[in-house]
Amino acid sequence: MQDERIRGAARTFGDAIRQTRADLLPQGRQPLSGYRVGHGAAILMIGSSDIFNGKVLIVDDHETDVLLLEGMLRGAGYVSITSTMDPVEVCELHRKNHYDLILLDLQMPGMDGFQVMESLKENESDDYLPVLAVTAQPAHKLRALQVGAKDFVSKPFDLAEVLMRVHNMLEVRLLHEAARNHGKMLECLALNDPLTGLANRRLLTDRMSMALVHARRNKSAMAVVYLDLDGFKQINDTLGHDAGDILLKTVAGRLVATVREEDTVARLGGDEFIVVLWHVSGNDVAATVASKVIEAVSQPYEIEGHTVSITISAGVGVYPVHGEDADTLMKSADLALYEAKRAGKNVFRISERTGASAAAHSQPDTLALRTPLPDTSEKMKVAR
Repeated sequence: MQDERIRGAARTFGDAIRQTRADLLPQGRQPLSGYRVGHGAAILMIGSSDIFNGKVLIVDDHETDVLLLEGMLRGAGYVSITSTMDPVEVCELHRKNHYDLILLDLQMPGMDGFQVMESLKENESDDYLPVLAVTAQPAHKLRALQVGAKDFVSKPFDLAEVLMRVHNMLEVRLLHEAARNHGKMLECLALNDPLTGLANRRLLTDRMSMALVHARRNKSAMAVVYLDLDGFKQINDTLGHDAGDILLKTVAGRLVATVREEDTVARLGGDEFIVVLWHVSGNDVAATVASKVIEAVSQPYEIEGHTVSITISAGVGVYPVHGEDADTLMKSADLALYEAKRAGKNVFRISERTGASAAAHSQPDTLALRTPLPDTSEKMKVAR
């Protein structure tokens, strides 16, 4: 009897569903999901398929209302719908499934919708509560919005109103999520090398500064390992730039796997890398890391059906012995790298300059991490 009543309601609403869906999806207007760039700015766009695939949770202690809402939404084309009649389950369900929209009845025994929203707010990491409150009490609407609901639907249900509010809320929610993800992507691009995902110069500058501050405060040592692949140009010339890119990404992975989690691996550009060792007890520890890096990188690579071998040279500068600021320390490590290249490559060298002599040769207005390092004419004779 109850199922027949639901089916009858669905048939009555049939024409309204088709008309409302047509209103929501004007003919010829099918925006793509994601974003595009126009006039130098990113334009976020949510497609109809994204909206109709949005994850919806229906929460109501009356089975009739649950079935009616499910029928409305499925009839309109929504495909990812879950329901529960137990409000205590909502937080755990949302934690596991991250719903894009929660249709939440406000009047339920044991735990009402207001209490559910308070519990949800404790678990929402981005302070966005995707709740569409459902109520038969006009006085509850304002309170629901004050507690955190984004909109409300009145009982008894008006099909056109329900579908319009659900559609609009899902669109806003998905746009909010897309904007957040786009922001994360831009932040990643600003701080990371786009090819390898390693830290770029900007992030390296910050990490170097933090490591130096930590070392000064704790009267401890930190180190910089300057790395340069041996003969990388030959790989590009013989196998092509795509193979070269694969090699660089694989090398980056090996570098990250070789050092500690607190250390920083950065790509300066081309085939040059930097490892910032957050804390070392002295030259021996830095030398051990450099030796491990050389060993890891020298193992063969399988790239596009070819077995490729390449080596890497390293120069090490240790704070405070070889420099007390980022610029001086980087130059000390770079000169040590030059000595490693002169020694036959596939080796490391520790800087022989003291902090005083290194500082004497440093240009105080030039930050090595922000500008290309200067090469002497003698250094240019050694091919990297």
